[in-house]
Order: sequence, then C-alpha cells, then structure tokens
Amino acid sequence: MVKEIISVFEQQQKHKFELRKTDAKTRIEKLKRLKEFIENNEEDIYAALEKDLRKSRFESAVTELIFTYMEIDHAVKKLKGWMKPKSASRTLSNFFASNKLYYEPKGVCLIIAPWNYPFQLIMSPLISAIAAGNCVMLKPSEISSATANVINKLITKCFDKHEIACFEGDAEVSTALLKLPFDHIFFTGSTAIGKVVMEAASKNLTSVTLELGGKSPVIIDDTADLQSSAEKIAWGKLVNAGQTCIAPDYVLIDEKLEQAFVDYYKIAVKKLFFRNNQLDLQIFGKIINEKQFERLANLIKDAVEKGGKLVFGGEADKKTLTIQPALLTGVNPESKIMEEEIFGPILPVITYKNLQTAIDFVNAKNKPLALYIFSDSTQNTAKILHETSAGGTCVNDVLIHISNPNLPFGGVNSSGMGSCHGIYGFKNFSHERSVVFQSKLGVSKMIYPPYDEKMGLLKWLKKLM
Repeated sequence: MVKEIISVFEQQQKHKFELRKTDAKTRIEKLKRLKEFIENNEEDIYAALEKDLRKSRFESAVTELIFTYMEIDHAVKKLKGWMKPKSASRTLSNFFASNKLYYEPKGVCLIIAPWNYPFQLIMSPLISAIAAGNCVMLKPSEISSATANVINKLITKCFDKHEIACFEGDAEVSTALLKLPFDHIFFTGSTAIGKVVMEAASKNLTSVTLELGGKSPVIIDDTADLQSSAEKIAWGKLVNAGQTCIAPDYVLIDEKLEQAFVDYYKIAVKKLFFRNNQLDLQIFGKIINEKQFERLANLIKDAVEKGGKLVFGGEADKKTLTIQPALLTGVNPESKIMEEEIFGPILPVITYKNLQTAIDFVNAKNKPLALYIFSDSTQNTAKILHETSAGGTCVNDVLIHISNPNLPFGGVNSSGMGSCHGIYGFKNFSHERSVVFQSKLGVSKMIYPPYDEKMGLLKWLKKLM
C-alpha cells in the first residue's frame, strides 16, 4: 500500500501542471460527471450509511446526498465567476499600473475525512478541490468502512488515479500519506488528531485546513420561545444520534426557565424520535462502534457520580449500540462531560443567574465550532455576539448555517482553521496570486538612487499618503 501511495503521489505531482491549465468548462464537466456517478450509486451509498451508522434513508438523503448535490450545483453555477481574475485598487506606488488577483490551484491535495458524515464530509472538500483545479488523494475513515468502500469504488470509476485517488485503510495509511509533501491538506476530525496532522504538515511547510469540533454551547435567555427552542435543540442534538461536529453540546439557560425547558425538551424528543412510547430505531441512528458507545456511557455515569441528575433517558443497549436520548441537569462543571466534546445524544443543562455569567462560562472554554443563541432580545443577542467567539452562529436555530454555501464554514483556534463551502472552499484550495501590470508611466523610478537630491520628495510623499 505504501508503495502504491508514493507511486500515485508522484503521478499526481506530474499531472498537476496539466490541471493548472484547465478552464472552467473542463472543471464543470468533471463536477457534473461526479454528480452523475453519485446519482448512479445512490442505493449503494444509502445501504452503506445504514450499515455504518443506521442512518435512515431520509436522513442520509438530506444530510449526505442532497447536501453534496447542492454543493456541486452551486460550484457549477458560480465557477466561471470565481476563476476570473479580480481587479485590486491602486496605490501611490503603482498608480498607473493594473492590479489583479489570479486564482491558481495549489497542486496535489490530501483530504482526510471522518466517520460521522462519511460521504458528505469527503465530497464537500473534493468538490472545492476539483473546482480549483487540483489533483487529490482521499482518505475516508476506516471506522465507517462500508461507506469508505463505496467511495473508493465510485472515485475509481469516475476519475483516473493520476488526478483523483482514494485510499482505504487504518492509521498506517494516514501516516504514510502525511509523510508526503502535499501542497495542501484538508482534515476534518477531532482536535487531538488535528494537532497530529498540523505537526506532520509543518515538516513540509504544507498549508492546512482543519475542520475540528469542540463544545458548541447553546445560550437561552429569558425572552426566548422555550417550546420552539427545545424542539430545534432536540433535533440538532439528536440527528445522527448526536454524532455531529456542530451539534448543541450543552445548554446554558436562565435558572428560572430550567424546569420548563426540561419539560419541553422531553416532549420534543418523544415527538421527533419516539413511536408508541418507544425510541424508533428506524429513524434514530446508532453509535458508530463499541469504543464510542462505552465512552458515552461512561460520560453519563461520571456526570451522575459527580452530582448531576439524569432526568430523562440515557438507557444504553450495547447489542444495538443505542444510547437513548439523555438529559442531565445539575451537572458539575468538573465532570468529564463538560471537559470533552460529547459527540452523542446526551445534553447537559447548566443554569445561570445573569447573562454575563453565561458569556463568561463560554469564554472560559476553548472557542467552539458553533454557538447557538435563543433570544427575542436584540440587545442580548448583540451582547453575546460581541463578547464571544465561535466558528459560526445561529440565532433562534441550530445547524442550518452549514447549509448555505454563500457563508464560510470553519472553526477558530482549537475548533479549526480555514473555511470551506462555496467560494470559500474554492479559495481554500487556491493560491491567490497578486499580479501587477506596470504601465510605461510607472513612478517607481522616483525612488531609485541616488538619494541626495530626493530628500525633499519624502515630505511630498507624506502629504499624499
């Protein structure tokens, strides 16, 4: 496998110069071909996602396939405009020159994808990389092995290896890939592995995009519509059994509203995911594997042992890898569940006396990938936005910001770096090359030596600046 990886990398290093020459028409044809191959393999993709994560057909369609189709359609529609050189303003030093920005492909790129949305999270950056004119090597997660296998077959049929290649395998394959001097690496996964990727990239001075995660908080103030808020949070928390990088991780709520929120949340969960008073396993996903199942079960156990109250759900069935939607109150901030990203169907609720306390609580932790605000107060919303930092934010909703390709999606500091989707993904896989076309009337000679008779020029220049 290592020899094959090196061989394909060398082929792509040679071919990247051909891709650099491709126009918008050629790249659009490749994107359309990719969409066609995905459409022709939909049934296999649905089956793989059901096997890996017990995703329902509808959830797979909305969160994996339709999302991917929208990304492709958006790129196809906008690519000609993205690729056109952009004019830049003049300054005194190049007043008569023409200033342009050119977007050139970075070259050979590596995309490493996670297991939680194993199709969408490899296709989305791939679409951007193709649009930007790059060669790509893909590494899907071995944890979602069924989907990885389908992706490999699809990519092999759709593209030549010297342009786009897919490699299945475990950490040994990832390690072999990360040793190579890629022109760019796009990684989606945990913060811990993100640090490993960044360290490996630094040895070759490779640029990186890191889409990580973290503890995405929800702040609910005393003006919010609690019933609506609870239903939206329940959906965002429990889609894909909570295994979503931007899922609401914990709730900060005004102490006067805690019990009402608990009641509304229980009602919402039962309405959305229960049938005949039983959790509907046809629409509620499973935990990816036993390791993650045990980790989540232990988080609940630790939270309860440290004073938290399990007020709803939490029953664990190892045979089906199912953890019932759980709601915790009175959670000790020192609990493990408040120290690591939950990535499961467990929601801790923490109360606050005043809004500033909630803001301070969020700011005491690493910057999250997402922050959610539920409030009908313009003043409170503005205060939270002004005094916190997060990769992205929704006001009176959750998750939906990721669905708009006109918005950048990405983290900040420990939750990631760089942006993706739409033009932001295109730019991410491109180098913005500045070009100055100097005219015959260039003024740069005014600052050439000798300097003795030009000291008076400095005063004139300062006045013009």
